[in-house]
Amino acid sequence: MEVASWFLGFLGRYPELMVSLACFLLLFHRLNRRDGLPTNWPVIGALPAITINAGRVHEWVTEFLCAAGLSYVIEGPWGSPVDVVVTADPANVAHVFTTNFANYPKGKEFTALFDVLGGGIFNADGEWWAFQRRKAHALLSDARFRAAVAASTARKLREGLVPLLDGLAASGATVDMQDVFVRLTFDLTAMFVFGVDPGCLAPGFPFVPFAAAMDTIEEVLFYRHVTPVPWLRLQKYLKIGHNKRMGKARRVLDASIAELISLRRERAGADDADLLTSYLACQDEVGKSGAEFDRFLRDTTFNLMVAGRDTTSSALTWFFWLLTKHPDVEAKILDELRAHPPSSGADHHTAAELKRLVYLHAALSESLRLYPPVPFEHKAAARPDTLPSGTPVGPSRRVIVSFYAMGRMEAVWGKDCLEFRPERWLTAAGRLRHEPSYKFVAFNVGPRTCLGRDLAYAQMKAVVAAVLPRFRVEVDAGAVVRPKLSIILHMKDGLKVRVHKREEIA
Repeated sequence: MEVASWFLGFLGRYPELMVSLACFLLLFHRLNRRDGLPTNWPVIGALPAITINAGRVHEWVTEFLCAAGLSYVIEGPWGSPVDVVVTADPANVAHVFTTNFANYPKGKEFTALFDVLGGGIFNADGEWWAFQRRKAHALLSDARFRAAVAASTARKLREGLVPLLDGLAASGATVDMQDVFVRLTFDLTAMFVFGVDPGCLAPGFPFVPFAAAMDTIEEVLFYRHVTPVPWLRLQKYLKIGHNKRMGKARRVLDASIAELISLRRERAGADDADLLTSYLACQDEVGKSGAEFDRFLRDTTFNLMVAGRDTTSSALTWFFWLLTKHPDVEAKILDELRAHPPSSGADHHTAAELKRLVYLHAALSESLRLYPPVPFEHKAAARPDTLPSGTPVGPSRRVIVSFYAMGRMEAVWGKDCLEFRPERWLTAAGRLRHEPSYKFVAFNVGPRTCLGRDLAYAQMKAVVAAVLPRFRVEVDAGAVVRPKLSIILHMKDGLKVRVHKREEIA
């Protein structure tokens, strides 16, 4: 009793301590609320929860969307112009990306955040976007272009990737498989876009400033999604932090692209089948000249480099990691590859032969479901709207769709949503099962669905068919696998592995 009386008397003499203690207990209780939902505080909004979970954003979003029932509103702090509804609801996705597509343009604010993408296809709207999409679709559908892509992919695998893995298997050295795939897809994409092989996959893993600048830009773009706008403006004014990093990376990026465009102009020939040559030939149709046309080429080619390099390398990295965790799936893929070998005398599968690899296609789709290369999408409504979930949106409330969380929602994929099970993509007859794009969002949804979907599947299948029968990948002991905070779902610390030759072909 004496201790209690003394304690109460002490608090009476120092009431500010009592207020502080009460605030601490309230904060502790709210931050540990049992429903798993982040607290939207007065003035500061959900900033405490965002700060605490900054290093695990994708997992955190998955957790609170599971608790909230697929959608939840995150309120911004004072000074932030908007709140955000975070969702993994397929009905909301279908509404925003398809049904009411015209009401969700990129918008001026969105463009300001993504000015590095310029007027490229990811950042364009209206007729300008439609024009770029038509041009890209025409080229991707061209038989000569597809044949050139298939031939250059096969050559790069045969002369670059396979010899590299042979050497790593012989030495027993540890290698970052994510770095290998990023280098591979950077070279392949540069060949498709610019008609030039930069040699990023060469022995010794040379430093390529263009590739490093892309990595920096993607990381900074992610932080621009989650950083309060006043802080972004202050960084821009003071030219510090992420703004400074972005400026340096942009200068490297612009110089690298300008050099590649100049090289292509000098070497351009009638038989060239790359994207840049196609765009150089349509200057009159574009309606730009001089510096404006050069800017168009820069924006277009950079957008295509992001689409080709990062999405495919991310998908391959997560896929090979999943195979190390699921040897039964790996065994089934190997059985299918043995049952459908390349044509007699060939060292690679043709496009038609790759299409017969149904189980491999299912396994890749299952990996993309759990680890979509683009883990989220940001949308802004031009006019006030109400989502199917009942949440109003408009100028003061944006939409962020978590593709990463959607693959982990029991309400969307069933009780086994966390399992890596390729069979969910197969019918009883062993054919591929179709899932609507608003549910399987790895290649975006609606009018902005990825034009390179078939090309990406063919490229990934070609890599797996070249690597898996020859090599076994073993994840290095102690390796920690976790998503990197970027607009592309890379692994934060890479995928450290040892490569072993398979006995049957050793």
